[in-house]
Amino acid sequence: MPKNRTLKVAAGIAVSFIALAGTVIFLLAAKIISSGMAILMLVALVGMYFGFGILIAAYRLIGKLD
Repeated sequence: MPKNRTLKVAAGIAVSFIALAGTVIFLLAAKIISSGMAILMLVALVGMYFGFGILIAAYRLIGKLD
């Protein structure tokens, strides 16, 4: 287990992303969703992770301005 807090956060983010992407792939394999919907869900998932990552980075940079 990583001792550094940053590594723990990064590992948690990676595990949650892999779990959500795995869920989408499972739904595709079980024929619950179509391939087009699976691609759309995966693109949206990547977009949300990048978007919130940029938002958190901007928040931390603004906090350092004080």
